[in-house]
Amino acid sequence: MSRYREDPDAVRALVQDRRVHRDLYVDPELFELERERFFARTWQYAGHASEIPDAGDYRTLDIAGRPLLMVRQPDGGVAVLYNRCAHKGAQLCSDPCGNAGRFLRCPYHAWTYRLDGSPLAVPLKPGYEGTGLADCESGHGLSRVAASRVYRDFVFVRLAPEGPDFETYFGPSLQSLDDMVDRSPERRLTVAGGVLRNVIRCNWKMYLENINDTVHPMSTHESATAAAEAVWQGQPADAPKPMAMEQILPFGAGYDFFDRMGGRVFPNGHSVLGTAFSIHSNYAQLADYEAALNQALGAERADQVLRFSPQNAVLFPSLSVKGSPQVMRVIRPLAVDRTLVEAWSFRAEGAPDVLLQRSVNYNRLVFSPMSVVAHDDVHLFERMQRGLHAEGNEWVSLHRGWAAGEPREQTADTNGTNELLMRNQFRAWARWMETSV
Repeated sequence: MSRYREDPDAVRALVQDRRVHRDLYVDPELFELERERFFARTWQYAGHASEIPDAGDYRTLDIAGRPLLMVRQPDGGVAVLYNRCAHKGAQLCSDPCGNAGRFLRCPYHAWTYRLDGSPLAVPLKPGYEGTGLADCESGHGLSRVAASRVYRDFVFVRLAPEGPDFETYFGPSLQSLDDMVDRSPERRLTVAGGVLRNVIRCNWKMYLENINDTVHPMSTHESATAAAEAVWQGQPADAPKPMAMEQILPFGAGYDFFDRMGGRVFPNGHSVLGTAFSIHSNYAQLADYEAALNQALGAERADQVLRFSPQNAVLFPSLSVKGSPQVMRVIRPLAVDRTLVEAWSFRAEGAPDVLLQRSVNYNRLVFSPMSVVAHDDVHLFERMQRGLHAEGNEWVSLHRGWAAGEPREQTADTNGTNELLMRNQFRAWARWMETSV
């Protein structure tokens, strides 16, 4: 039995004011406890409603070790069910996506269910008469997740019966999704351009911390930015930049740029990096698009959406959103030392195709496993995962920018290089890891 399961004080001791213990990254038993207490009781991203446009469309996924099924209903709603037959436990759908038709059918014994999971039929029905099947769990059909919510077509789930309601958990951080959706003149996004998936041999927290780390680009990505600068050298200051140059050159902007961009923390580990400006703030303007957005949203809202382009908005723990260039990363922990990272591109319906081109190009350029940027990060994450097993220092430093009396579990603004954004994540993690919340 893990000492962390038996001793709540041992879990609390892992997260201190200015540092966290390496067991958060390397202890397999702590990871299993994390699945049970943290990932099950907080809200996790399941998928996007545009992935399943028609009745019977489904998508399979895994959250905290549980196989799930996101299914479009005949009435247009979305249900999230456990992908487990009520009979013997076989998974009903094994493909990543598809259309089930009018009902779900188990491939093992052909038990069938309506699309909402309620029981429809079983073979040899007379054989179950008088057995009590209708009164037990197996006779009630497929199990639904404890709670689900579709927010502007983003589908979220909470697996455990106990836990916060959706609005309480996310609070003002939902504005990041609103801003991204409202970049569409039709106020509607669809998943487009494919989803890049990459399994990294590191703990999920390393990747999520890095999203809020503005100090590493100058050293980690030095070779990528130096190559881009060498190619662009000698061009006039007002020369229009190719899309790739527009997206890669700002990575080398310097410490002062990243410090001045600003950050904001929210309760429950959420954050926004780049409250003043970011590397995405100076993309080429599109006059016709801006006019269409003004007409759709009104001048004030359109200006707010277009001018606010954060570096990253984190909806803790599973989402990192970039309103411009319309991309999103999904962090899906697989094991204590394995993390699936998905990079999603979105089409802003009613917007020019160049916006989707920016999205797809950015994901390929920055987040693809073969990109000139991501391989730097992946290399370091995997070396960090190995390095934390070394003897000696058992702690990971989060000292940068710390000050006595800094805000805890409340909305607060800070500079862009302050590790408060990371400390805020770990404090939320520690609270949800309590045996009761």
